[in-house]
Amino acid sequence: MAYASVYPLVTARAVARPFTYEVEEEVDVGAIVDVRFGGRRARGVVVGLAPGPPPGIETAPVDGVVGRLPRPLLELALWLADYYGSTPARALALIAPPCKERKRHPRTRRVPPSERHALPGEAEPLELTPSQRAATARLVAGGGPYLLHGATGSGKTEVYLQACAAMLARGRGAIMLVPEIALTPQAAGRVRARFGDRVAILHSGLGEAERRDERERIARGEARIVVGARSAVFAPVDRLGLIVVDEEHDPSYKQESDPRYDARTVAAKRAALEGAVAVFGSATPRPESWATLERIELGGRVGGRLPPVSVVDLRREAGYPLSAPLLAELRRLADEGGKAILLLNRRGVAPALHCRACGSTIRCPSCDVSLVLHGDAALRCHHCGHGVAAPATCPRCGSAELARLGAGTQRLERELARAVPELERIRLDADTAARPDELAAALRRFAAAERAVLLGTQMVAKGHHFAGVALAAVVDADTGLGLPDFRAEERTFQLLTQLAGRSGRDAPGRVLVQTFQPDARPIACAARHDVARFLDEELDRRRALAYPPFSHVVAVVVAGPELAPALRALEELRAGLPGAELLGPAPLLRLRGRYRARLVAKTDRPRAVATRAARLLAAAAPAMRRAGLTAVVDVDPQA
Repeated sequence: MAYASVYPLVTARAVARPFTYEVEEEVDVGAIVDVRFGGRRARGVVVGLAPGPPPGIETAPVDGVVGRLPRPLLELALWLADYYGSTPARALALIAPPCKERKRHPRTRRVPPSERHALPGEAEPLELTPSQRAATARLVAGGGPYLLHGATGSGKTEVYLQACAAMLARGRGAIMLVPEIALTPQAAGRVRARFGDRVAILHSGLGEAERRDERERIARGEARIVVGARSAVFAPVDRLGLIVVDEEHDPSYKQESDPRYDARTVAAKRAALEGAVAVFGSATPRPESWATLERIELGGRVGGRLPPVSVVDLRREAGYPLSAPLLAELRRLADEGGKAILLLNRRGVAPALHCRACGSTIRCPSCDVSLVLHGDAALRCHHCGHGVAAPATCPRCGSAELARLGAGTQRLERELARAVPELERIRLDADTAARPDELAAALRRFAAAERAVLLGTQMVAKGHHFAGVALAAVVDADTGLGLPDFRAEERTFQLLTQLAGRSGRDAPGRVLVQTFQPDARPIACAARHDVARFLDEELDRRRALAYPPFSHVVAVVVAGPELAPALRALEELRAGLPGAELLGPAPLLRLRGRYRARLVAKTDRPRAVATRAARLLAAAAPAMRRAGLTAVVDVDPQA
């Protein structure tokens, strides 16, 4: 008999430590076990073994072994918990998914997600460009992590596929990460066209049974290449040789629940642990990547030039959301044929209902945000889901003078139907593409159409490659510029440049950017496709302000039923965090009925600050629980 240190997979910070259990001699580190914990059954992970128990500790046997984790993934999870100020149990749960009994139906063949959700792929090119050959050779030779930089359409995906093929030839596996589920069908289609059934898909949009089936295919070695969103970085690929992080600039790689890991940072760490190559690709990389990673340049677009960008000054236009120049371009498509992609990064009909008489805006009762008007005459909160029927009069003063402020994707869809009914309209946002099959169906419709408009939120700008796109337009480039975020200009530049890249890949294309701020730096640089200038200037600004990559930001957010206790908890935490530049605590917007406050640290030692904060929160956990408070540590938050 041996004695195992086991982390029970429970979320409470107060018990974020290993417990000793009796195990059989053949049980090894990484075993997933069933244990009795706190009067109930729980799963746990063995992280250490000893010939005897600690002095004075009474032990109990585990109930059984239900699985096993690869040693590199175990090390990765324990590092993640430490670096991101979470608990080992929460981090281990990322790599030890639930083991539930399944009902077997031997006569029923379940179609794999990689076959069902993938769009048609493309044939392998007859030859690579010289820059593609050089980039592939660099990746296959090892080293890194690398930044693969090139304009939209420069052939980054082909480099990924060539590197995957080289890894498979060596008996090694690969993971290709995409930032959102919206990109998975097209990415999976391209990879599957090259590698067939050796491809698996992993993302949160799959059902639990589908995710389990895919993980089992990967663990058995049947699927050697995994395509998926951020959680796919934990796929149990044996002999991992390559991790690709496509569209590495995208903030969707950051997890917004505890542990708040960044899949880009985790990918680099996993590659280091397993001797794999990590490559981060983007036409508009983050300043952090531009400054710190070894760069591989692909250059311009393969077989063509980037399309010209026209900036439409909305201060001189009467029409909104469709200006006269945009309408003229759309009518040309209606007459001559072709496709357009329109980006408006707001859902619904209008972002708010405003009373002209008393000046009030109808707000969510549980969140400090306005309710969004939707096409079914309902007002909805995009944070907590609260919904009510849109009133005919102001709830505060009774006036009928309710004005719709701004425009969302549903209003844009209506305006297009009225102005250019000849064009098929395909809307892509969180309201229309909640499930992977809905998303894949919408993208297939657009790919097959001759005269169509794909309109939607930022997911339409992310890495899609469709033939015949003659026009790409940003309906309102100002939606993100005014946000209180030091990354606001970076995000605006990336979004505009990425959308411009959807146009003119196989034919002459045009790009329109509608804005009330035509002279803003991100808009001017995006209109010139000047990535290097924008990033160099952005790095100068961040150096002066000591923002990433010249320091790290660690935030601690506490939420509760009242604001004062949350602020007091952070004041006590602040006293225990010496050696870092601390800002706050300060109140945040109330969400889902809970008041929130945040403490921010600027530091060049994020792991030390996050670990210290996690230990202080664990010590305070019983008192915080009695007060109804919850806390989360967020290293390098993206919002």
